[in-house]
Amino acid sequence: MTVATATPKRPRPAGRRTSAADRERRPLDHGAWFLVLPALIPILVLSVGPLLYGISLAFTDAQSGRTEPTEWIGTLNFQDLLHDTLFWESFRIGLVWAVGVTVPQFLLALGLALLLNERLRLRWLARALTIVPWAMPEVVVGVMWRLVYHPDAGILNETLRDLGLGGGRDWLSGLATALPAVIVVGVWAGMPQTTVTLLAGLQNTPRELHEAAAMDGAGAWRRFRTVTWPALRPVALAITALNLIWNFNSFALVYVLTSGGPGGRTRLPMLFAYEEAFRYGQFGYAAAMGCAMVALISVVLAFHLVGRLRRGGEG
Repeated sequence: MTVATATPKRPRPAGRRTSAADRERRPLDHGAWFLVLPALIPILVLSVGPLLYGISLAFTDAQSGRTEPTEWIGTLNFQDLLHDTLFWESFRIGLVWAVGVTVPQFLLALGLALLLNERLRLRWLARALTIVPWAMPEVVVGVMWRLVYHPDAGILNETLRDLGLGGGRDWLSGLATALPAVIVVGVWAGMPQTTVTLLAGLQNTPRELHEAAAMDGAGAWRRFRTVTWPALRPVALAITALNLIWNFNSFALVYVLTSGGPGGRTRLPMLFAYEEAFRYGQFGYAAAMGCAMVALISVVLAFHLVGRLRRGGEG
């Protein structure tokens, strides 16, 4: 008589889902896409779409008022861009503007953040007043500072006259003073954002470290160098990189103040591209300028991210 023996089942691998679980999981994945779409569609329509269209436009001879169909001309716009001395001059001015605004902006914001981080009376009021320039639109800031720099009735010239230092200078129309005057406005307008960011980084530094360093006899400068700055360095590097990019791409503030004048002394790359597109109608050439600036910003971001990754790996 043959006895039937049960065949042992192979054990199921650990972590493997059953088919029923897989069937239950699929609707969740499709449902997650519906949650992402409200945020994804505006990005695709307002950012990715125009970016791709602008890149394609850079390889055409698109012009305003053109009766013939737009033709594909390859890299001809980029070749012309390499030999355009006016564009490279605006590029140089843009670098001077970006660095000239970012560096004093960071130094002043760091000092203000250190001050606001102390336990002072009415600190809440000082913090609230600090972000007032940040809350103002750039057009309003530009109009306000045009009144400050006014050659006849401006506050700056009136103050200089009261101090016996002359006055009456047209700061925004002088070839030597236009760019420094605009840089001052850029520093004033952008400093609150940097201050708030650095202040947030300072508040994340444990006070126990400062108290321990003070008990060891460390002075204010040594505490800043050994305790505050190491904790603040990642935030400082991030906000500095972002400020360089934002300042290099500035448009509205400088446009309201000087419109790129006098004599092109404040013509930033974005202003130059704007004039090529909407004053002279060279849409394809202006799109090539935009692509060149996007490529430059991408390189800066790549170096920044690689540096952050290397520091993170060493840490």
